[in-house]
Amino acid sequence: MGKILVTGACGQIGSELVIKLIELHGSDQVVASDIKRPCEIFKNRVTFHYLDVLDSAELKKMVAEEEIDTIFHMAAILSAVGEKNPQWAYQVNMQGLINVLETARLLGVNKVITPSSIAAFGPDAPKDGTPDDTPLNPTTMYGVTKVAGEKLLQYYFLKYGVDGRSLRYPGIISSETAPGGGTTDYAVDLYVHAVLQKPYVCYIDKDTPLPFMYMPDAIKAILQLAEAPAEALSRRVYNVNALSLTPAQIVAAIRKFYPNFSVEYQPDYRQQIAESWPHSLNDDFARRDWGWQPDFDLDRMSQDMLEKLKIRYGK
Repeated sequence: MGKILVTGACGQIGSELVIKLIELHGSDQVVASDIKRPCEIFKNRVTFHYLDVLDSAELKKMVAEEEIDTIFHMAAILSAVGEKNPQWAYQVNMQGLINVLETARLLGVNKVITPSSIAAFGPDAPKDGTPDDTPLNPTTMYGVTKVAGEKLLQYYFLKYGVDGRSLRYPGIISSETAPGGGTTDYAVDLYVHAVLQKPYVCYIDKDTPLPFMYMPDAIKAILQLAEAPAEALSRRVYNVNALSLTPAQIVAAIRKFYPNFSVEYQPDYRQQIAESWPHSLNDDFARRDWGWQPDFDLDRMSQDMLEKLKIRYGK
């Protein structure tokens, strides 16, 4: 892997991906970009460019000047925020991806890796063990853009030979960076409130199961996919599965460490979004093609999350 650009580098996944890429390849081989100023997690550790992915001219200029070989395109508007302003979500998610793919095509970028999401599925998809190939009828603008993004990757691969790769992330749980406006953000909030010893009002019903993944596994998955030999890949987009959890199950795991943690359940508009998504994914293709296997179960994740959050918040 040559020189690497990460767009959306200050986001929940992007920020930790940058740190891991620095560890693996060295700071001189990684370029971070975002419309935000450098986040503290990698300040002064990596070359940073202020970049709006909607500015195609500036994107091309930066990729050319930095001699970028691989792009991790992480910039996106997520599901809950996107439902408040769907036109903005469409603009950022779709035009941003087109700009990245066109830049890759015109400048000969070797690989483009960009995440899709369980939001690509709709209420008519099988709930348990949802396969890679199933009807994709999302009910959110975020989901609509993810489905279109998957098809764009396939189109650019077939039409122009651009090596675009994607995986359908579940909800991501991280101890290091704040979530970015997704429907599954409550999972991180539960752990944070427990460490701060504050009660929490959960906006998802306690018995609603959703797929989740701990951030170290999320970073592992996208790097494994990026590094897989092209001839090993049988598709452009892969399901990845790790945990299927309800809010009540997460709370029960937290209460092993914080038995007095208080939670109330008051579902809001995000409940309808959650109910349209799968409970778990079938990821046989990812396991077969590039050896995907998660490392964290609920108890191991919970212990690690709480230990890191205690350090972060000085508890």
